[in-house]
Amino acid sequence: MVARSLMFQGTGSDVGKSLVVAGLARAFTLRGLSVMPFKPQNMSNNAAVTADGGEIGRAQALQARAAGVPLSVHMNPVLLKPQSEIGSQVVVQGRVEGNAKASEYQHLKPRLLSRVLASFEILRAKADLVLVEGAGSASEINLRQNDIANMGFARAADVPVILIGDIDRGGVIASLAGTKLVIDADDAAMIRGFIVNRFRGDPALFAEGMDLIGRFTGWQSIGLLPHFADAALLPAEDALGLSQSFARKPGAKIRIAVPILPHISNFDDLDPLEAEPDVELIRVRRGEAIPGDCDLVLLVGSKATISDLAALREAGFDVDIAAHHRRGGRVLGLCGGYQMLGRKLSDPEGTEGPPGSVDGLGLLDVETVLSGAKRLEAVSGTSFDGISFAGYEMHIGRTAGADCARPFSTIGGHAEGASSADGRVVGTYVHGLFSDDRQRSAWLTRLGGSSSGLDYEANVDAILDRLAAHMERHLDLSGLLKLAT
Repeated sequence: MVARSLMFQGTGSDVGKSLVVAGLARAFTLRGLSVMPFKPQNMSNNAAVTADGGEIGRAQALQARAAGVPLSVHMNPVLLKPQSEIGSQVVVQGRVEGNAKASEYQHLKPRLLSRVLASFEILRAKADLVLVEGAGSASEINLRQNDIANMGFARAADVPVILIGDIDRGGVIASLAGTKLVIDADDAAMIRGFIVNRFRGDPALFAEGMDLIGRFTGWQSIGLLPHFADAALLPAEDALGLSQSFARKPGAKIRIAVPILPHISNFDDLDPLEAEPDVELIRVRRGEAIPGDCDLVLLVGSKATISDLAALREAGFDVDIAAHHRRGGRVLGLCGGYQMLGRKLSDPEGTEGPPGSVDGLGLLDVETVLSGAKRLEAVSGTSFDGISFAGYEMHIGRTAGADCARPFSTIGGHAEGASSADGRVVGTYVHGLFSDDRQRSAWLTRLGGSSSGLDYEANVDAILDRLAAHMERHLDLSGLLKLAT
């Protein structure tokens, strides 16, 4: 039996499409349906390793979790991972197939559509309902030719569309009605309903607004969805979330500083630390200084490590990190951050840009060469102090040197990572360390504090349950099922 399907597009980027699909995935799953998430084309440097050995966007990983199904490369068949000088890395059905600049990618899209449709059909054969997420804005008619992310996919796969507008941005009536005005009539015919997202206040005050949108567009109202505050506690996909202001924690016992670099990736590594009540996570941006009283400087992953290392130096963060280390502070590098900590970083094959080598920060006696196949694998092991963990690796490059004789961990009987002689600088390729309660607690203890006892994974699932209940209360879920085909 082939599943029904429904696509959720937006009037713009960051209107809440990913969160709506995640909430609906959990809600329909709780109703007893087998649900699969799908996004034809995604652009993100925040990715997850799949059960079938590839990678997909982090939003689809969260949606799959909400639906209680294993991650599959077919949930996000085209993933674009922006890099520096060479445009974006193009990942197709979980595997890197090359790099392309924006203009080059436009010519690639027609050849990718058949593979996108093939992945969609694979999911349809395994579920009762496929929830499809669009990308960017449905009204980007300048990108409509050869589109595979929004209406191009909807038309090719004959999937009805629900359009989401964000009232928090203002002008939501014009956004939704204007989309109907500017898009092709046949595209507009694919849209069957609309959702107004992130409403704050008394819903009665926008009742006329909902009626006006319906009158201007002819689309069915699916509901006015209030702002869901706990969304900030779920893993984010878009680095735009890193630009938001976060509340200070004056009573926090541990302060962790994170330099925010242009090509930051897998930044969901930060979320479990953010959730700890005794941890103040300080996002340090260009023009700011790394606080002198922080307990740890954390360098997270990067999709363009050499370019981000240059940006780190331009911002003066290298001076701050060196001073922090001289004062007895600790430094931890994850993946790309680990590579930056070494003496040298080489890219002989031009993987990230022009071939060449650059000096690293020199806090670890190791060198990294960016070459070889990309490693995508779920891993488990024990850290140097015998604490177990589960996580994943997602990187290109091999690191070796004297400090690897003091590995951070052992995985499958093999040493992984490196530590400085004084033990205050550590590098590892393992992502997801802090999502593991055992390892997060160990790190907080190493920094002189203690864990709150938070069960991070259970907390994420509890938030997804509350999100599903939020959808049930405010959206016409039965009406959505009737529109799905």
